[in-house]
Parts: sequence; structure tokens; C-alpha cells
Amino acid sequence: MATVTKDPVRTGDSQQSRPSGGNSGNNRPPIQNRGPKGQFTRRSDGGAQSSGNNNGPRPPHSNGPRPPYNNGPRPPMGRAPVQPPQKKVLELPESITVRELATLMNVSPINVIRELMNNGVMANINQQLDYDSSAIVAAAFNIEAKPKQIIVSSIMDEIAATAVGVASAQVDLDGKKVSAKPSTLRQRLLSKEGINMTDMRPPIVTVMGHVDHGKTSLLDAIRKSNVASGEAGGITQHIGAYQVEHLGRKVTFIDTPGHEAFTAMRARGAHITDIAILVVAADDGVMPQTREAIAHARAAQVPIVVALNKIDRPNAAPDRVKAELAEAGLTPDDWGGDTMVVPVSAKQRSGIEDLIEGVLLTAESLDSIRAKSDAPAVGTILESKLDKAKGPTATVLIQNGSLNLGDAFVAGQVFGKVRAMFDFRGHRVKKATPSTPVSIIGLSDVPAAGDVLEVFLDERAAKVVAAQRSANSKVSSGSATPQRAVTLDQYFAQAKAGKSKKLTLILKANNQGSLPPIIESLNRLNQPNGEVRLDIIQQGIGNITESDVDLAMTSGGVILGFEVGMDGMARRKAEDSKVDIRHYEVIYKLIEDVELAMKGLLPPKIVQRVIGSAEVKTTFKISKLGVIAGCVVRNGVVQRGAMAKVMRGDKIEYTGKIATLKRLTEDVREVKLGLECGLSVDGFETYKGGDIIEVYVEEEQAR
Repeated sequence: MATVTKDPVRTGDSQQSRPSGGNSGNNRPPIQNRGPKGQFTRRSDGGAQSSGNNNGPRPPHSNGPRPPYNNGPRPPMGRAPVQPPQKKVLELPESITVRELATLMNVSPINVIRELMNNGVMANINQQLDYDSSAIVAAAFNIEAKPKQIIVSSIMDEIAATAVGVASAQVDLDGKKVSAKPSTLRQRLLSKEGINMTDMRPPIVTVMGHVDHGKTSLLDAIRKSNVASGEAGGITQHIGAYQVEHLGRKVTFIDTPGHEAFTAMRARGAHITDIAILVVAADDGVMPQTREAIAHARAAQVPIVVALNKIDRPNAAPDRVKAELAEAGLTPDDWGGDTMVVPVSAKQRSGIEDLIEGVLLTAESLDSIRAKSDAPAVGTILESKLDKAKGPTATVLIQNGSLNLGDAFVAGQVFGKVRAMFDFRGHRVKKATPSTPVSIIGLSDVPAAGDVLEVFLDERAAKVVAAQRSANSKVSSGSATPQRAVTLDQYFAQAKAGKSKKLTLILKANNQGSLPPIIESLNRLNQPNGEVRLDIIQQGIGNITESDVDLAMTSGGVILGFEVGMDGMARRKAEDSKVDIRHYEVIYKLIEDVELAMKGLLPPKIVQRVIGSAEVKTTFKISKLGVIAGCVVRNGVVQRGAMAKVMRGDKIEYTGKIATLKRLTEDVREVKLGLECGLSVDGFETYKGGDIIEVYVEEEQAR
């Protein structure tokens, strides 16, 4: 049997003979003649031989048996199997040209144009494509398109982020410490910009006061006296605000008189006022709405200038009014206080110049009357509407920076670009500086009054921010309210954790005789060295009103009512805004709850849920039952066994349980809206026609 050996080892041109097996006659003879490399030479047996790279004799052919065929698994190949190409992921903006798209995909623009033509789009190399079109083209080139994330920084978002959990901040302006409260836009801007806000701006003024004390007349007198000395054409366009000039200095007046409108703006987070003018009639004095206006201005931390109006009346008593102002906490400056009181007559237009000068003097003492004029504009929407000819329009009051024609902006969830601007006289302007009111055109929709306007780099960035805010609003709708109302339960939890330092209260009582003992008892809870103190920002007589709820919303206060009712609008607003309103009929229970809240030991809260009301039409007497009130159910349902308040006007006559409830001649458990019934309240018989019986149930509110 033949054996297979390895090739002989050669050295130089010598060769060794190798053994062979099998049929030796088939072995080729050794090569004797070798020619140059790459040429053939004649062998001794007459055959041809290639010189090539073969430096030795070829091995003899073996006729022995072949090795067995290997049927096992084949060895792995030298390279991995070919994988299908993965899609390339490309981020595309909302708008892109054909040339830019081709560059990003690393293909020829001609191929991109050809693909667009296949989809029915005729485009040149500089044509703008939207995201959907560019994504379709990218898919044809096996590229997956994703929208490009645009990161835009908003100064309002930064301010909101830095204001979280901060009660107040101190800003150093020219070596003076200024308290910056994060809840107000003006002071939040101060805390953000700080010393960079060095440009003086006109003060922004709101007029407040009691009804019929001359707020509107005073505004008209200020406006007309200034226009008469200025432009003869007068004010041709009402935009909610205007400016007057005195000795070369301007003052901006917000044309929304009344503290209700003032507080409604604050409740939306606007708070654009620097100084409040409190109008008090010299012949009438300090009235309930005057005290409310003082409370609203103090809650807003706004200085007050008193305009003592109707000084020309023969029955005017300025000294008596000043004494009442001092009792309300506004001591006149000529009495040694710090409140400027200016006698004026809106009807005769006297004292107007002195009033404006007083406003300017007050503004000089405020370090917050500053701005940075060369910054992007930040302002507040005063009012907005949908004009048939111009589309959505809005009046904006610039509070920092400058608004220029063509600026892209966001106001709440609305974006836009300033196409045109008009001042309060109706003249076109190209630039609005701080404290300037202007009417703008170019919005995508109608914004809400109180929304903050902010300028961005371009319209695309503004659109992204508006869409982001809209999406966030949809996610958070119904989950939380923007107001910062605090309940007594929340204060209880904060007091236990040692976080609360002040409890803000709004107190309403049924008559003037009840207020002093309640206030005196509450003030005794304030310890001289105590860390927790009470702050009664408003006290009054009568039912709880919508204005009280507004004040509680903006100040984070709790409303305490002693034997008073509450109107329907105030109840609905309190429920929507989560304002805590507590009703009491015993003084010591009111004092006890407040004291326990301050100590962090508040018991479970018992709330009154109104389920209906009925109006008394007549009365009749039934033996063994006594006096029965014949009523018509006006709201909800009346249930037997429920608690009831007998209301006569604004006064609560009696509170007790409904003992008897009849429908015709039958005893019933409840009577629904619109039906007549007869009822009796346990322990009360002196019903009168027109009395309102408010029915409620007492429930323990879960913590």
C-alpha cells in the first residue's frame, strides 16, 4: 500500500529522492533541465515543463485508495453571512429646502427632485419642504425620519422653576435690598434680572375705591386734561390703558377701575400695578368697599396714594375722612404717617396735577420701577378680542425689554408675529418700551387677559413653545388650579412640619357687634415671641362675596364666616378655586379651630354642603304640628331631617333641623326642584313671606 509523504525539503537547486509506493512505473522522472523563470524546458522524456515558481520536482501521482469522504458538518466559512442594511435615522426640522435635505441624506439633489416628481410635487432645488414631504422622500432612500427636537429656553419657565418653594427673595439694586415675591411677575423679573434692570420706566397705576366715589370721573379728568394740553385729536382708540405726561415724565394708567377687576388680574398671576390710587369721597368717608380695596392693595404689596375726591362739596369733611383712613391703617403724611393724601375734584378738574406729582414722588421711592430696555420684551395681556377686519388683536403692557415690529412672541398658548402695533391714540408705532401699552396684530388666536407675552428668537421657536404649553395644559387640566389658595387643613399639616410662619385670614361677621370680640380673641393667639402669627387682611360685615373669594385666592388666605351666608357665585368660585371657607355659629369654636391649626392639632373638618333652598310663600297652622311654612323649592332638593338656615335678606334668623316635610297632605322624605311643599324647622315658627330656607347637610371631610 502506497504511503503519502510530504514534499521533500529543498536547498538551492538540489533535490532529494522521495519514496514512492504502488505502481512505480507511473512515476514521472525527475526534472533535469530547468529554464529561466516563466519559460518551458524540454524534459528528458520529451514532455514540456514550466519553470514558474516550482523549484522542485512534482510529487509522484499516487494510485492508492482515496481518503474517505467526510459527510460531517462543513467547517464555518471565512466570512459572516450578509446582513440586510439597517435604516439610517435622520432628524428633520419642520421646514427644509431640497438642497439641505439632499445634503443630510448624502444623495444628489436631482434624485430628491425626481422622487418628489414621482409623488406629484414639482420642486426646484431651493424649494421649502414640510416635515411630512421630506419624511416621504427620506423613506424612499431607506432613511427613517424623525422630527427634530427644538429646545427653546423661556424666561418665564426659568422664573417659575426658580420660584418653586421660595417665599421671597432679596435683590440688591444700588446697594438697597428689595423684597422680590415670586408670585408677582414684576418681582420675579427683578429676581431674575437683578442689577441689570437699571433703566427707569413710567410707573403703572390702577384706580380703586368705593362705588360712586368718582373713580371713573377721576380717570376721565386725568385723561382729558392731559389730552387737551397735548394732542387736539384726542384719544381715538380705547385699548384698556393710556399714558399721561407731567413735567417730561410719563405715568401709565390702567383703564380698568375697581378693585374687582384689579384682583381678577392678580388671580390670573398678572399683577402689573406699581401704585394704587384709592379714591375716597370727602363727603362720604371710608366705606366697606374702600376697606376691601385697601386689603387688596396690601395683599398685592402695592403702595397707596389716596385721592380725596369731591373736595368741592359743601358737606365735605376731609379731617373726618383722614381719621377714618388712619383707623384703616393709612395714616396721612400730614398727620405723621407715610400715606400721601391729595385733595382733588374730578368735576372741576382741580388737584389733578398734584395727584400725578404725588404718584411720581411715590414712584421715586420704589426701586422696583426699573427695567432693562434692550432685552427681549416681556409683558402682560390687558384685553383681547377677535376683530372682523384685523383678526385676533390684543392690548399688551410691556413690563421689561422692548417689543419691536416683526418680533415673534408667545402669549400663554398663543403664538404670533407682530405685524402692526398701535399706541393708545391709534398711531402706528415700530417699538414699545417698558410700561408702554400697545395694541398688536398678528396672533394665531385670541389670548386670555392676564397671559404673559414673551418674545422669542423666531416664529418657529415661538410655535414650539406654544404647542408645548398647550399640551401641558391638556395633561394638567382638572388636576390643579393656578391659584395658591391654602386651606386650614393644609396649614395644619404645614404647622406640624414646622414650615408655616403666618396664617392669613379673611373674617366676615353678621353684625358690627360680633367683629370686635372675634378680632380681640384672635389677636390674643399671637404670642409676642411666637414663630407663628395671624394676619387678618380683611374684616367686614355681611355675606361672603365673590370679591372675598378673589382676595383669598390671591393672598392664600382662609375665609372665616360667623353667622353669615354666601351667594351662589362666590360658592361656585370657591369650589372651582379650592378656597377654604368655614362657617361658624359659636365664637369659641372659631377661635378653637384657629388655635388648633396654629398648633398643628386641627381636628377633622366638618363642612356644610348645600343641597337646596326653598322660598316661603305663606304660613298656616296645623294642630299638633304648629306653624307650617308653605314653600316652593327654588334649588336642588329639600330633605326631611336635613339642617336648614332661615334667611331673611342677608341675615340668618334661625338654624335648625327640618322636622316636618309634607307634599299636599302626605309626609314625604324629600321634595324636588319646582314643587310646592310644607315644612317646619324645629324650634322656629316666625316665618315671613320671602324668607329663604337654605337646606344643607354636615359632612366630615376626609383628609
